[in-house]
Amino acid sequence: MRETRHGMQDARALSADTLPLHLRRPFITESSNVKEIEAQNFRTKDRRQDSHAHVTKQMAPALDISPVEEVQDVLSNPLKQKPQLICASAPKGPDPEIPLISARLEGVKHKILVLSGKGGVGKSTFTSLLGHAFATNPDTTVGIMDTDICGPSIPKMMGVENETIHISAAGWSPVWVMDNLGVMSIQFMLPNKDDAIIWRVGEMDFLLVDTPPGTSDEHLSVNTFLKESGIDGAVLVTTPQETSLLDVRKEIDFCRKAGIRILGLAENMSGYVCHSCKHVNRIFRATTGGAKKLAEEQGIPYLGAVPLDPRIGIACDYGESYFDSFPDSPACTAFMGVVKGVAEQLGLDIDKVLPPGE
Repeated sequence: MRETRHGMQDARALSADTLPLHLRRPFITESSNVKEIEAQNFRTKDRRQDSHAHVTKQMAPALDISPVEEVQDVLSNPLKQKPQLICASAPKGPDPEIPLISARLEGVKHKILVLSGKGGVGKSTFTSLLGHAFATNPDTTVGIMDTDICGPSIPKMMGVENETIHISAAGWSPVWVMDNLGVMSIQFMLPNKDDAIIWRVGEMDFLLVDTPPGTSDEHLSVNTFLKESGIDGAVLVTTPQETSLLDVRKEIDFCRKAGIRILGLAENMSGYVCHSCKHVNRIFRATTGGAKKLAEEQGIPYLGAVPLDPRIGIACDYGESYFDSFPDSPACTAFMGVVKGVAEQLGLDIDKVLPPGE
């Protein structure tokens, strides 16, 4: 293909029409800072590509960044080699924000990731329940950080989706659900997409980090930022069926490779308890043994099974605490068992974590 010059619209069309389906993604954003694109040597044959794209104009000086001298994307064999992005102005070495974030998190005693291998297993619901459970002790301060950039749902579940966060010289102030339970979510930043997200944490007993499903860049970034300040570990969430267990195995492998301690594996939606006769109906069959067997095979703690209760979903829809509304329900009892298991893994006195009688 002969050398051509394209505007923003043509450049997007070039990336969409020239690359194969599995590589198509916009490489030009809506930013007006990119003034000119010079594209050359795009050749397509089957699934093999040789491509070069040169950015010839500087980015906006207002961004206070160096000009992007050259972006070269070499895709010799997509089946064997991941696309590599080489940027002449990219920063080298550790992210300079890591020390700042570590300093801000010094007041947090325990930092816990909540992970799942796939979506739809109730991970965010599980995170919100963990937050409410720890917050049942009025002497315990809890924070939930929602890092799911694709579908942040924690604000809705906590009843604060329409709240506004405030900024000061020290950073963003979280939205407080109650006196001892605060929330920070990427959703609160959506009207201000260009603002950096720095949470003014302060003193806190537990910070629960709700992550996107899978093992994506978000997990690596969160792990990188939190590792310096000390991650206590991760709680993994799955449902009983094998399709979910297959993905949580990958999550276990991710944690081990990333050096993240696994606090335990919890099985969500393990069965439906009839409110009238108390019979347990195994809606999702554990055909291969469920989370308990997987935990035994992998040598990780098993935190327990939480049954399905439609009232959990209703409580989340209205941003209410399930524990306050249905303290004697089978799901509430089971979930408190999970909380106790996490506390034991952290070496905490359960009587100091939960109020008496829980």
